[in-house]
Amino acid sequence: MGLKIVFMGTPEFAVETLDAIVAAGYKVAGVVTVPDRQVGRGQKVAFSAVKEYALAHNLRVLQPEKLRDEGFLEELRGIGADLFVVVAFRMLPKVVWAMPRMGTFNLHASLLPQYRGAAPINWAIINGEKETGLTTFRLNEQIDEGEILLQRKTAIGARETAGSLHDRLAAMGRELVVETIRGLESGELKGKAQETTGELKPAPKIFKEDCKIDWTKSGEEIENFVRGLSPYPAATTRVRTEKGEERQIKVYETEYEKGEKITKKTIENDAKKVLKIGCGDGFVRILSLQMEGKRRMTTEEFLRGTNVSNWEIAD
Repeated sequence: MGLKIVFMGTPEFAVETLDAIVAAGYKVAGVVTVPDRQVGRGQKVAFSAVKEYALAHNLRVLQPEKLRDEGFLEELRGIGADLFVVVAFRMLPKVVWAMPRMGTFNLHASLLPQYRGAAPINWAIINGEKETGLTTFRLNEQIDEGEILLQRKTAIGARETAGSLHDRLAAMGRELVVETIRGLESGELKGKAQETTGELKPAPKIFKEDCKIDWTKSGEEIENFVRGLSPYPAATTRVRTEKGEERQIKVYETEYEKGEKITKKTIENDAKKVLKIGCGDGFVRILSLQMEGKRRMTTEEFLRGTNVSNWEIAD
């Protein structure tokens, strides 16, 4: 195949797609990813997941600090790519996405125009959606607003978390991206404008302060919130111990129990297996959690070594 492609991406989600392009026999002439970073106390240098894959497959890697840097742009032009493919990367300036003769397309983890933004998988579950999917679309000056090329739908399971949905969509993206490349290569695939009638739900980046559980909400809302943030960045709540100390807990799995005359934010437990907290219309049973400084564990494991009989919600 004569098509020359530059791939742009960073996390594990993008690796599946890059691997699919390579496996399909296309020439990946360059891989653009974020600069290396230092992590941990020892400040060990860490590569992005995409760079790890690229190095393992002897692909050329470009890691610009700034996408408008003239040195980077000159190097990118020198590759002479026909098409740029973007998966989970940064917003590109026009000088980059308009460079190749066939343009640039992006794989987005939602059914556009719904859930434009950085965290579409999380927000779809948080909002209680029953269906989501993937979209390939052409890049333009606006964020996630370019012409749609292809879409695939998938149901969201009743107990599905952001982590499991992420993995399923990453696998689905393999076929969709290769199909998009083939359609553009043949000239048979044409873009269509996004239809923006009705309410559009955004998917902004999620920060630490956005992860706090609001125990006054309904059990269904809380359960969706926990699923939508599990396992990362994880829903959180603060508790106050019998000694008056405040600690943060990450909550990974819950189960809603509808009830009557519930005191909101009340912690109930049987000291063995059950830990539940009063919410807007019942109880939310916590199934797995992580106390700060500890490992993730089931509620049964947690209660085996921790007495929560006099604890209360501090938020």
